[in-house]
Amino acid sequence: MSDLSAVVAKINNLQNGEMQQVEVGKQKVLLAKVDGKYYATGAFCPHQSAPLAKGILSGNRLICPWHNACYNVRSGEQYEPPGLDCLTHFPVRLEGENIIVTIPENAPSQHPPKMVQQNLEVSDKVFVILGTGAAGVHAAETLRHEGFPGKIIMITSEEKLPYDRVVMSKQYLQGSTVPKDSLPLRDADFYAENNIELLTGKFVVRVNAKTKQITFADDSLMNYDTLLLATGAKANNLKVPGADLANVFTLRSYQDSDEIVTTIDESKKAVIIGSSFIGMETAASLTKQGVAVTVVSPDKVPFEKLLGEQIGKIYQKIPEKNGVTFQLGTKATEFVGDRKVQAVILDNGEKLAADLVIVGIGVTPATDYLEGVELNEKDNSINTDEYLQVTDGLYAAGDLATFPYWYNGESTRIEHWRLAAQHGRIAALNMTGNRVKYEGVPFFWTGQFNIKMRYVGHVKDWDEAIVQGDLSESEFIVFYVKNKRILAVAANGFDREIAVISELMRLQKMPEVERVREGNFDWLGALNC
Repeated sequence: MSDLSAVVAKINNLQNGEMQQVEVGKQKVLLAKVDGKYYATGAFCPHQSAPLAKGILSGNRLICPWHNACYNVRSGEQYEPPGLDCLTHFPVRLEGENIIVTIPENAPSQHPPKMVQQNLEVSDKVFVILGTGAAGVHAAETLRHEGFPGKIIMITSEEKLPYDRVVMSKQYLQGSTVPKDSLPLRDADFYAENNIELLTGKFVVRVNAKTKQITFADDSLMNYDTLLLATGAKANNLKVPGADLANVFTLRSYQDSDEIVTTIDESKKAVIIGSSFIGMETAASLTKQGVAVTVVSPDKVPFEKLLGEQIGKIYQKIPEKNGVTFQLGTKATEFVGDRKVQAVILDNGEKLAADLVIVGIGVTPATDYLEGVELNEKDNSINTDEYLQVTDGLYAAGDLATFPYWYNGESTRIEHWRLAAQHGRIAALNMTGNRVKYEGVPFFWTGQFNIKMRYVGHVKDWDEAIVQGDLSESEFIVFYVKNKRILAVAANGFDREIAVISELMRLQKMPEVERVREGNFDWLGALNC
């Protein structure tokens, strides 16, 4: 394999803090200038191939425009999820006014982070991770990347390799756009090569935090030195007559999605219970498959509590234009049918024909196996400190963790994939003896028809929502204000602005509310000042 070199730009093409996509042979490369020096990396985000040249550069911090993954542009190292891989870094040299990048022919644009090998002579510690979602996977890889040589065991009740749960309600339900072999986050060889023991199909019935012992459904036991609880949450069932009929589903796992997919071809009418993100994403996916969908929800408009009425109306209008019907301000009281669901009865007396029902009415933290720790009295989640530690040798991350959110000082629980991944990384660092606080900025995304919303920050309620943009074209950016501070921002069509805002929140450099209220705020200028 030979190296390829090419002149990709002139030295006056880029100013400090700028970047552009260039080519070396057939390889697309990102070229950036930081503090007078030039750096070259892979051009696309390892997570979902977003073009990084359309992202944001803040010092040496490169932020993806789609899902806020962050990388060190000097080295390619990943700073923030949701992806797992690093960017490949390529040598750059100057010859006169020419910038020359050299890469091996057909070199990959991304690669897994470097990992240490297990060495039980160096450490005989046993670190166990319950759960193989975002928090669990990122924790396991971080442990090896940060130099932990002891034993790592990941445990899941599912019979699958760790997979991308985010696509379950989106692309996967839309047919063959996502091959099944693309769903695992890593293949089996990766875990074997890095001595990460993966136990699938193992049901945990008890964790005794005081004796540091795990009990499985088959009565076998496992002792640990340090344990990370990352079992996430369980989908809530609707407790009404007929809830046990065939073709009534919740959607949380690979198996749930598979079972729903097998019914789609034979389904003509689906009813979605709940206007949650899972419910609304599923409605969009089924509609694209030709199924007539009705969404039933007690809410006035979708997402009113989270996004406000104006944005909620957009999330009603766009699906309606695509054929979705809404029954709002009402609830399902019964599912009827002969072994298989045939109709849904509403509390207003209306009867909706249905051969497929999906219940999306929230989740409950999966913590019923835990002993020796007092659970959060509000929702049975697990209370942690700012290091995600619960007690000696015990950590919690992701959907089941209530943690102190540094940005507003409130105890918070957030059910988002990227935050779970952030948690997993921080927990792993602290499991190995560091003292690293969670000081990330929450971020999530949702795609429904032509709305690709990004939401950064977190706020449970707000004093004011400042709405800007062209709502008639569904392009909006909304600033949620609490106690005269912008604590969260939601947007569709303002991807770079959201990336900048996330960075400003991290740096605690968000502008005053009045400056934003005036409109036309220079977000890039605020980041670079």
